[in-house]
Amino acid sequence: MTAVWSAAWAAVRRRMLQTIVIGVVVCASTATLVMALGLLESAAAPFDRAFATHRGAHLTAAFDPAKVSEDQLRSGQTESAGPFLQSTLDTSTGEVFMGTLTVAGRADPGGSVDRLSVWRGRWATAPGEIVLNRVPGGEGRTDVGFEITAAGRPKLTVVGFAHSVTGSADAWVTPDQVKALQPTALQMLYRFQKAATAAEVAEGQQTVTAGLPEGALLGTLSHLTVRDKATSELGVFIPFLMIFGVLGLVVAVLIVANVVSGAVVAGFRHIGVLKALGFTPGQVMAVYLVMVSIPAVAGCVLGTVAGNVFAKPVVQDAVEGFGVTELSFAPWVNAVALLGMPALVISAALVPALRARGLPAARAISAGITTHTGRALRIQRWLSGTRLPRSVSLGLGVPFARAGRSALTLASVVLGVMTVTLAAGVTMSVAAYDDAVRPSYTDRVEVLAGRPPGMPVMRTPETGEPPAATLSDSDDEKMLRSLPGTNAVMAVSQLETEVAGGTQDAMIFFYRGDTGALGPRVLTGHWPDGPGQVVAPSRFLNQRGLGVGDTITVQAGENRTELKIVGVVLTNNEDQIFADWTALDVLAPGTRAHSYQVRFTPGTDRQTFTAAIAAGDPGLRVLPPRDGSSSTAVILISAATVLTLVLGAVAALGVFNTVVLNARERRRDLGMLKSIGMTPRQVTVMLVTSMGALGVVGGLVGVPVGVVVHQLVVPAMAHAGQADAVDILMNVYHAPALVLLALAGVVIAVLGALVPSRGAARLSIATVLHNE
Repeated sequence: MTAVWSAAWAAVRRRMLQTIVIGVVVCASTATLVMALGLLESAAAPFDRAFATHRGAHLTAAFDPAKVSEDQLRSGQTESAGPFLQSTLDTSTGEVFMGTLTVAGRADPGGSVDRLSVWRGRWATAPGEIVLNRVPGGEGRTDVGFEITAAGRPKLTVVGFAHSVTGSADAWVTPDQVKALQPTALQMLYRFQKAATAAEVAEGQQTVTAGLPEGALLGTLSHLTVRDKATSELGVFIPFLMIFGVLGLVVAVLIVANVVSGAVVAGFRHIGVLKALGFTPGQVMAVYLVMVSIPAVAGCVLGTVAGNVFAKPVVQDAVEGFGVTELSFAPWVNAVALLGMPALVISAALVPALRARGLPAARAISAGITTHTGRALRIQRWLSGTRLPRSVSLGLGVPFARAGRSALTLASVVLGVMTVTLAAGVTMSVAAYDDAVRPSYTDRVEVLAGRPPGMPVMRTPETGEPPAATLSDSDDEKMLRSLPGTNAVMAVSQLETEVAGGTQDAMIFFYRGDTGALGPRVLTGHWPDGPGQVVAPSRFLNQRGLGVGDTITVQAGENRTELKIVGVVLTNNEDQIFADWTALDVLAPGTRAHSYQVRFTPGTDRQTFTAAIAAGDPGLRVLPPRDGSSSTAVILISAATVLTLVLGAVAALGVFNTVVLNARERRRDLGMLKSIGMTPRQVTVMLVTSMGALGVVGGLVGVPVGVVVHQLVVPAMAHAGQADAVDILMNVYHAPALVLLALAGVVIAVLGALVPSRGAARLSIATVLHNE
């Protein structure tokens, strides 16, 4: 074993360049793999562990107390907690705006379902006390001792903070106290024996609601919906990083196989000498496997550390929602990387190592001086008859001399081009989606008119003063429509409401006017055209298990109404829905528009138009144009750029290694060519051309493969983010972009070949032919 190690270590030092290539490739591939597996494990594991520990509710249900009694809801057949009287608190009139709070009357935080963890302060035990739902360690605008006031409700003092992994309520008070808060619903929390799928949860819901009066159930919240919502932001990255992880592994296998195969071919004479010295075939094979294992293990360790370091910032923000303050991947993630990558590298090296094992000593020693003929020579002769420059024709024939090595290099280039194509497509998809859901228009202005009901006072960036329209709603709209250059006007008001079933708040935007021109884009269904209708983004529907045609119950203050979902709109906020003005007259009668969107005709000066608005109603405030992208979009685009550069560089290293091996094998040929007058520049052109040809083929093959992978990965990313794969996500490739992407193969090949080609060109004739 000592002899094997000595020979392997000597080979590592002798082939330091290839050793570095293997180490860098394995390091990059391992880091990408760790990030992908770590995100996959971190996406759901914290929620699942917390849900199991605190026995979260598989189903949270809200019932109408006017149609069902507490005794009717109690059932011994299903494990449950409740019923708890449930009320809503509008905190817009208080010192600190906390939105609309869903408050449940609960005697203690324990129980068999939805056990609450009181992590600060204590539980509410007396009148006038309240416990807020907050993630452990999370910071907020309130602390123990803070007083919450709501119009027409008793003053409540915060005595503690607890956390419900189910999200069953925003706050809790004693059962007696909730009666003074004018409860409007009864809350039940259920745990089923089987609840792993939506069908099983639905079956459990049918069981617990069987026999209840029609309309008694106001709304429900499944634990699957809570889980998907909690993990959706992180889940977007998983399909994206997984495909890059797989690509990194494949490129690593190809390059390692190429390196070891080249080492075996270039070391025929060395293999023969080892066997002549007494090395057994098994020991010769072991020398090559140990030679590749040394840089592979080193690269694997460094890559595992790098993967943990770079993935942590991406995952940390997402898992903090479960009360996780220190992030660490599960042991199996690092174990797979530390054990799997070296095993994969050794497997890739096994075939060429077996070839070394089977070579007879005499044949191995003579192989280094044997003249090679065959297909490559015939192709070279045919190319020499063309009008191409001699250095180019010779370069085009080089790949045919070692067809297997060229095939591995070509595969690396194809994967590199595919990576560039995929990353470019993902970047364009994310950018297009972000622009669509967060548009910044140059031909319209948004005008604030006042504070929406139930919302805190809004202050404008220009003056710091809250807007306060001096004209009535109808007069403001008439004034805006009468301005020179006005093309379309849409009045907007918003209202925070509670969706029945758990803590499902939703901000409803009510539109009036030119909604077809200025409203969100409708993907399916239609815009509300009658009372009781609403449209919603796909994230809102997917996170709640809803679809077009379903009905939701919303409540604002004392007013409650049912809204039918009639369409899906292209926006990204999971807590916003859009309705016609008639719905506002039901939930908040007499509310005026809090803002207007106004589009002006082409050629209209924005500043002049803004000044005309201020002159028409000095109380209106014009907002500056929207700017900026979402943090998720920025991270995705940055990750795509970094991973593309990394895997592109890895593919270029594969080309680099091939040129090094070709130059070493053809040292004699290069010396002869230079002795008959070939200049160093022509040598460089010849070797670069040999790889450039592979780059052209790699570009032509890699681009369509990358487009196909994009059509698979982007829908998976959209689904993970609780969105739909709409046309703006999918149709991003156009002819000019595809041509540029095809050139990526040439760029990868040329960049990888340039340095070793120039090195080979600088060798002197005397040095090259010294041993001949």
